[in-house]
Amino acid sequence: MATSDYTAALKLGRRSYQAALTRGEYPYLPSLDDILSYTEMSAPVNLGIMDIPLDKIVGTKTVGRTNAFANNFMPLLPESSEFGIKWSMVYEHQIEDGINDPIVAYEFMNQFYVQEGNKRVSVMKFLGTYSIPGSVIRLLPKRTDDRENRMYYEFVDFYEISQSYDVYFTKEGSYKKLLTLMGKAEDEAWDDEDKITFHSACISFTEAFRKAHGEKLDITVSDAFLVYLEIFGYDQVKNETETEMFQSLQKMWKEITLAEKGNQVELIQSPEEVKASFINKLIPVNILTLETLKIAFIYMKTTETSSWAYAHELGRMHIEQVFGDKIETIAIDKADTDEEVGNAIEQAVESGCQLIFTTTSQMANQSVRSAILHPKVKIYNCSINISYSSIYTYYARMYESKFLMGAIAAALNRTDVLGYVADYPIYGTIANINAFALGARMINPYVKVYLEWLHIKGRDAREQLKQEGIVCISDSDMITPKNASRAYGLYQKNENGEYENLATPIWHWGKFYENIINTVLTGSTEADTQKGKKAINYWWGMSADVIDVICSKNMPHGTHRLIDFLKNSIRAGNFHPFDGLIYSQNGIIRCEEGSTLSPEDIITMDWLAENVVGHIPELEELTEEAQKLVLLQGINADESSSEK
Repeated sequence: MATSDYTAALKLGRRSYQAALTRGEYPYLPSLDDILSYTEMSAPVNLGIMDIPLDKIVGTKTVGRTNAFANNFMPLLPESSEFGIKWSMVYEHQIEDGINDPIVAYEFMNQFYVQEGNKRVSVMKFLGTYSIPGSVIRLLPKRTDDRENRMYYEFVDFYEISQSYDVYFTKEGSYKKLLTLMGKAEDEAWDDEDKITFHSACISFTEAFRKAHGEKLDITVSDAFLVYLEIFGYDQVKNETETEMFQSLQKMWKEITLAEKGNQVELIQSPEEVKASFINKLIPVNILTLETLKIAFIYMKTTETSSWAYAHELGRMHIEQVFGDKIETIAIDKADTDEEVGNAIEQAVESGCQLIFTTTSQMANQSVRSAILHPKVKIYNCSINISYSSIYTYYARMYESKFLMGAIAAALNRTDVLGYVADYPIYGTIANINAFALGARMINPYVKVYLEWLHIKGRDAREQLKQEGIVCISDSDMITPKNASRAYGLYQKNENGEYENLATPIWHWGKFYENIINTVLTGSTEADTQKGKKAINYWWGMSADVIDVICSKNMPHGTHRLIDFLKNSIRAGNFHPFDGLIYSQNGIIRCEEGSTLSPEDIITMDWLAENVVGHIPELEELTEEAQKLVLLQGINADESSSEK
């Protein structure tokens, strides 16, 4: 029996050997001694006895037995050789009694190299076992600014609290995201139950992923596991069996394949790009033939306590007036947690809604889960640059309005300093800040914009601007009905501390929803061939009439004419706020003369314009609520603050 299994392992080894030669790759196991010969090292760390995931064991410590194995750890020597006979004996021992003696291995950059126990590793890999016990010494490279080195030290920090080798990510910030999804603090040590539960979940997912042939994709098991966690949540995942994970993977497989391709987002930048060519396969035929389309709007907080929810509620009221008896709408508020969002969507589905709008980015993950459960219901989530194929996302190019606001501020302010109050360092927000700064500089080349953030721990943004003596400020875009204030939009404070509102940006969600609903009612399709291959995001601006700027009647006539000219030029596509030579704070050229920043550059902007005084906060500076949102949809604070 053992001999026939050795023959099978030998075939796998020779096949891998030949494939490596064909690709021009090294066909044997790598030697750690060779790798370390050109690496600057720190002191070694003894990690003791642990379970080593077998897929992380990639080579040998020394050159000694390297040529006895192909690069997949399967044997290359004949069955009759001493090596073949000993391999078969180890195999029989594993089958009859199990291998319990730990191997001796070295860990370097999250990969393991065997010093003692090569044949045991080979046998266990052949049998498809998840892990093997081993005595491990970690060899640490010296810290550098190399991306691979940074990623490894993110893992080392994660290991300090978890003692887990079960995951290794390829994107910076993933360990922080994982801990957030698990409800853990970055410095919170795991207890034994945490370790066992996580280890079990990782084993189950790994087997489910292999069963789904995930190895054929160009994405690691760990990166796929993080996508799975984002969608289904750790509380559910940690209690799932391998079979349940496999079934869920099949339902959301296109999200995994989308992540494999780099989470590409197809931006639909105007309603005109929505081509009426053929019926979108994701729009059920029954939606197109219904006399009345039933639509749900789901809000965080309430329309009385949230200016954001109130703005979307105005949008709902607008479409009721526009479409009349062609549609029926319901609004569900107080959906502040994933569970509440899920319940709200279920309530909407049960009441017959075929189209659902979830109105904040915090609802995105639950929206995807619900879309997977209800594939015949169309779900749109109000967010930007979130890459899921099961839902559509939508957002407005508010930076166009902010550019005009900056121009107004510089034209009406009598000093060279302006204030800007921002909410969260998420996608889109940085572009808004920079557009305001560039609009102001177009009018006054000497102007400085002092930036403050609403959600910094222990810091009052408006009080800080007051202490700086700044009286002309761009603040929150919308009014909260229950706590109405004049401190919104662009305003000035006079000597008596009274507000004079100069202008305000408008989010015309009603127009947005009107256009989207028209695409559904007419059977139009947006980038139909891309759906499933890319995420679809409606990113509309002034040209679609979904945003605008309302100016004070007291604004000077000349300034009014200038703003109208700029507004019409932006709307017609003849002028772009991020056009021409643009420098960031550290003097780096971000846009060349004669060039225009691409939509992707604008959305993912992680730098501040040279005339902005302030910084993009690091994650640790933010409140707990802000940290969760930034990890979901934000600029990576740790990276962006360093001005790459």
